[in-house]
Amino acid sequence: MRNKLIAVLASTVAAAGMLVAQAPSTIHGFVSESKCGTEHSTPSAEATKCINKCIKGGSKAVIVSEGKVYNLKGDVADATKLAGHNVTVKGTVEGDTLTVQSVKKS
Repeated sequence: MRNKLIAVLASTVAAAGMLVAQAPSTIHGFVSESKCGTEHSTPSAEATKCINKCIKGGSKAVIVSEGKVYNLKGDVADATKLAGHNVTVKGTVEGDTLTVQSVKKS
């Protein structure tokens, strides 16, 4: 009986941890790309040109926020269109991955 109780408690704690990891977040950041990452973290004509060139060359759009680089998944098309701009992204964060629900220019 005691082992069953411990197993149930462990499952409950694990499930609660998964729910916390999936809580929606709002991230304010800059759309860069995976090759340069934090090298581009503020808007400028030069940064936008470089970011767009790298994305066309196969790099993926990323969000740079407070020195951290978030890889994107989910609805990333709007983020890619806003390459080189400050944005507000709503989505879920798990580690260094941001699953995009919406993105708009800041």
